[in-house]
Amino acid sequence: MTQHVPTSTLPVTYRALRVEKTEAGIQASLQTLPTTDLPDGDVTVQVTHSSLNYKDGLAVSGQPGVLRSYPMTPGIDLAGTVLEDRTGRWQAGQSVILTGWGIGERQDGGYATLARANADWLVAQPAGTDAHWAMSVGTAGFTAMLAVMALEEHGVTPGDGEVLVTGAAGGVGSTAVALLAAAGHTVVASTGRPQEEAYLLGLGASRVIGRDELPALKRPLEKERWAGVVDSVGGATLAGAYASTRAHGSLAVCGLAGGSELNASVFPLILRGVNLLGIDSVTCPAPRREAAWARLARDLKPDALAAVTHTRPLSDVPALAGQILAGQIRGRTVIDVTG
Repeated sequence: MTQHVPTSTLPVTYRALRVEKTEAGIQASLQTLPTTDLPDGDVTVQVTHSSLNYKDGLAVSGQPGVLRSYPMTPGIDLAGTVLEDRTGRWQAGQSVILTGWGIGERQDGGYATLARANADWLVAQPAGTDAHWAMSVGTAGFTAMLAVMALEEHGVTPGDGEVLVTGAAGGVGSTAVALLAAAGHTVVASTGRPQEEAYLLGLGASRVIGRDELPALKRPLEKERWAGVVDSVGGATLAGAYASTRAHGSLAVCGLAGGSELNASVFPLILRGVNLLGIDSVTCPAPRREAAWARLARDLKPDALAAVTHTRPLSDVPALAGQILAGQIRGRTVIDVTG
């Protein structure tokens, strides 16, 4: 790999949460590294904030299938300011957001005070927002916005009927509930955490159903219930939601917290005209990214996110990783990488 030679404008060292494979197993620790250890890339970013996602929890906890090599700095999203750009596209001091594109998986990610990226991966921070807001949205909120946009583009409009959100107390689900409710939809929130009912109703859900209700729907075609679905769970939950979606309704599918397999039939597709829509937030093209972030800036003001957001220092991430995998974290967790 060709190393980017740091200029005098860059710090000599930076701090990062590194995940390493040792004889004792896979371990995460805070380290101070030379700037020459950064991967190659066009743009160097001074990172101030990242966030905690389910995939980050897997990576930091040493679960297989996320990090492609070791050592690696996890963190699948980040926000900060440009220090330098070899392409000239971004100006020093410009505020930017980076989600997806394999950072925190194939290349060092956001759990560090410096990051390196390709110029095409970045999105300008929307006017009137800051890095904390951007990471209170993060990959989870960005994914939720892509899901809502997909439903809208396939004809799901307020008044059509109930829109289901699965995994509703999580990061994607919480944001999807808030976005859909703000747009005027009647939102039904599905969760395995009944203690979060008041929280979900506060976000705008009209009612809350238990996690077990959807997997219990096992027939190829169930009673028509949902005009639209945002699913972050997958597995039997998605199968039940799919079988009970109304004619010409749509499901935006963006997660697999409940399993990666889908045991279902084609009947909802060919007898009801149901649309099964895949949501990919990792390699989403730049124009759609920009449109999604513009909508998020318009529809998710900082005060609307306050109830769903917690801020923690980078040093807390190893402990938080286990909590998010255990389903013990609701809403969004912003990581202050400077703390």
